[in-house]
Amino acid sequence: MSILVDRHTRMICQGITGQHGAFHTRQCMDYGTLVVGGCVPGKGGTTFEHAGKSVPIFESCYEAVEKVGANASMIFVPAKFAADAAMEAADAGIALVVLITEGIPTLDMVRVRKYLDDKGVRLVGPNCPGVISPGQCKIGIMPGYIHKPPTPGSRNVGIISRSGTLTYEAVWQCSERSIAQTTCVGIGGDPVKGLNFIELLDLFESDPETHAVVMIGEIGGTDEEKAAEHIKARIRKPVVAFIAGQTAPPGRRMGHAGAIISGGEGTAQSKIAALKSAGIRVSDSPATIGDRVVEALR
Repeated sequence: MSILVDRHTRMICQGITGQHGAFHTRQCMDYGTLVVGGCVPGKGGTTFEHAGKSVPIFESCYEAVEKVGANASMIFVPAKFAADAAMEAADAGIALVVLITEGIPTLDMVRVRKYLDDKGVRLVGPNCPGVISPGQCKIGIMPGYIHKPPTPGSRNVGIISRSGTLTYEAVWQCSERSIAQTTCVGIGGDPVKGLNFIELLDLFESDPETHAVVMIGEIGGTDEEKAAEHIKARIRKPVVAFIAGQTAPPGRRMGHAGAIISGGEGTAQSKIAALKSAGIRVSDSPATIGDRVVEALR
């Protein structure tokens, strides 16, 4: 099985005619994602062409839901318009919003998170690589070829990560060791975001085809410590973790807006200690994540 997306997911792209939106929509279509349309104000009634396929472009998300039954949106809209795009998708009844855009103001995201939560809409991102259920559906910028779909009798992991590139590294190491992935979710590194570790851990815990979970965190905030408490209390499947930014100096932001140590909290050391105290296998290096997963699955 998978979480969040599968072969029946009907995706649109908000911003499909932009350079990045167009490129990654083509990649999603090539992977096999059921792309049913795009949404670009002012370009409704036109089409998006790729590999002999013609995808309609709508003036609004409302049209996309009404005419083609869209239930997921991939957003490649500039940062100053991204909040409105996400809320429009939620208003239209789209159940999953994958917000790829980076640089969205934090106050905008506070507004978006509250708005989508009130409507029961799941949000992945922002500033994230998206979500993929290997062999079924890819929404976002993840390189599809490195993923290994589950097969009958295979041992499978779910992957949750604040870091895009470390998501790919963990996937590659698992695939090289013949470990398949049910779903991989890049949750993004911003301080205010959608689905978090705890929510996704619960979804993987309920998925019978996911046998272990890889959780990749980084410095900043307390999400990993909270996840460690939740794992100790509620999660019965083995969890492998890695924390990025172990050599980062306090007070300096490291890449992601949320990756900053301040007020004496959010350090790699505090996160690693919390994870280990919860009985979680913590990899000392990104190069050994795959080895830890092999141990966990034994």
